[in-house]
Amino acid sequence: MTDNISATAPALDIRIIPVTPFAQNCSLMWDTNTMEGVFVDPGGEADKLLAAAKELGVSIKEIWITHGHLDHAGGAEDVRDALGVPIIGPHKDDDFWLETIEQSWAKYGHEGMGRNCKPDRYLDEGDNLELGGVIFDVTHCPGHTPGHVVIHNCDIKIAFVGDVIFKGSVGRTDFPKSNPQALIDSITQKLWPLGADMRFIPGHGPMSTFGAERADNPFVGDRVVGAGRSNRSGPG
Repeated sequence: MTDNISATAPALDIRIIPVTPFAQNCSLMWDTNTMEGVFVDPGGEADKLLAAAKELGVSIKEIWITHGHLDHAGGAEDVRDALGVPIIGPHKDDDFWLETIEQSWAKYGHEGMGRNCKPDRYLDEGDNLELGGVIFDVTHCPGHTPGHVVIHNCDIKIAFVGDVIFKGSVGRTDFPKSNPQALIDSITQKLWPLGADMRFIPGHGPMSTFGAERADNPFVGDRVVGAGRSNRSGPG
């Protein structure tokens, strides 16, 4: 049902829970001392996510969203309704995606999979989020969507990158308001400086590190940056 990740800090643990027909990586992260946690990108199947939190004994305090696509934000309203916790993120420039989640799911033939979403708080470049005394930084990384953010901590070497970058690939740029060059710039100018040893949890597929992607990624690796190859059709 889930993938478990070894503790990223003395008191933090993470479990990846794939949701929706797109197998989107929703992350459940919690403080093992207080058992308070957050969902990152609850894209759908809220009952499945709530059951996982209950099984682990985690009390959800917030919902963090990297961007407004249906498979990342579609379950946020149901989780908020069930628990009364705030939805935080993404950047306000993704409002048009958040307002059309139900319409987008219907286009894929999955009516009722998710609900339109209204955050309690938007995120901007330089904002911070906190769990268990660990401060996570927010970096605005447009390209895949205009309001995409990446949530990361350089001390514990973990980043929630949504659909900006994947192991061996990058986010699609064939959506409305996507921008291929902005995506490359976000990755090479904002993510690479976070360090080669930064581990990242993508919106789909397995984890990787920025160093591994700089070495081998065929779209934004060091050997191909500037080749104009970011416009592709992948998982997210």
